[in-house]
Amino acid sequence: MKRIFLIAMLSIAYVSIAQTQSYTDIGVLFSQETINGTARFNGMSGAFGALGGDLSAMDINPAGAAVFINSEFSTSLSIRNTKTSSFYYGNSEITDNDYTNLSQAGGVFVFRNNSNRSGWNKMAIGFNYSIANDFENLWFASGNSNFPTWIYDPDENNNTLYLNSDGQYFENFTDGKNNKYTFTFASQYNDNLFIGASISSYDVENYQRVLLEEYNNDGNGNLLDASQTQELFTYGDGISFNLGFIAKANENIRFGASYQSPVWYSLAEDYVDFDSEIWVSNTNEVYTEYSGVNAFDYRLRTPSKFTGSFAYIFGKQGLFSLDYIYKNYSKIQLSNANFSDENNEILNNFQGASELRLGTEWRFDNISLRGGYHFEQNPNKAAINSDNIEGYSFGAGIKFRRAKLDFAYQKASNTNFYDFYPQYNEVNVTELNYDNSRFTATLVLSI
Repeated sequence: MKRIFLIAMLSIAYVSIAQTQSYTDIGVLFSQETINGTARFNGMSGAFGALGGDLSAMDINPAGAAVFINSEFSTSLSIRNTKTSSFYYGNSEITDNDYTNLSQAGGVFVFRNNSNRSGWNKMAIGFNYSIANDFENLWFASGNSNFPTWIYDPDENNNTLYLNSDGQYFENFTDGKNNKYTFTFASQYNDNLFIGASISSYDVENYQRVLLEEYNNDGNGNLLDASQTQELFTYGDGISFNLGFIAKANENIRFGASYQSPVWYSLAEDYVDFDSEIWVSNTNEVYTEYSGVNAFDYRLRTPSKFTGSFAYIFGKQGLFSLDYIYKNYSKIQLSNANFSDENNEILNNFQGASELRLGTEWRFDNISLRGGYHFEQNPNKAAINSDNIEGYSFGAGIKFRRAKLDFAYQKASNTNFYDFYPQYNEVNVTELNYDNSRFTATLVLSI
């Protein structure tokens, strides 16, 4: 049964208050993919749509697989740091967390047509694993809204009213990943055209646990301490396809374009609506209630993605690259149940969002230096400028005979908010600042 949040009334002890992600939130979250690939890819902020020649670039434009000169394998390790600052009624809290992942692994096989009679002189088959999105994080917030929502204890014989607020504490823990597996086929025609197609499968798990604690008193020394936990585990798989080309206008200029279809997800969820505990000092009693686990299956279709790319190549010395990406988030669709309210909310509150990636690379013998800039528009129509993701990157690579070591550092920031009391307009949301940094190391082997 689709989960329906209970409406909290002030006169009821056990209510569903602490809010996990809604179906709309899940739809947007699963529609987003981060810049998380090889160190070369990350060091140039993912601006590879017109370049190719990198295993992570195949996820953007599958035609890039045919740019490889030799067969190649790579694997990447990343360390992400997320610093979250929360602001609630004049009080600020900071959490700082580190996460380590195998963020990319794959290979490409290049086959040459030496006869070259048909013009199709090269073919490539590739596979790449990447983390499309990493959900691991923990943050908390505390403060005092001076608005108590638990004012009665569960004892019907007790007439004590806890009308004064001593404060609230929030905690949000998330875990899981969206793993992406991409199979690519590409070919080169003459010297100036590369075309490719790929199919991607997704294996997604997202776990969220939210905790709300509230401390109230009656003004006469009697205390009420209440806590409530909600848990949501969403999991499933998805599939999409991608088509693209790269064209050389001349020796210096390249253009690229690609279309990624929607991702069609089949999802399931396990949901704990509330696990509540209330303690009152005047009787020293602890009252508990548990909703049990509810299960539900549904489907999600994300928006399609269009990427247009341009690159200017300075011979073997260096390059500049630009990618423009567009997704219309109002096209997200939830199905397999009555999602008319959620789909109307998506249609009315979300819009097309643009993403810009700029990258550069310069080579000095066996050393390469890289840099990049990244901007991603928030798809919510009500978003403010600071809600957009903006960041930069830089990196370096060392080339040996048949191996390369690449390193990259990325930095990005944005703001957001979280509403732990969605039933009460009298209580402000928690304001959040996110600062994300990532260090990536990649080993590349050529054969």
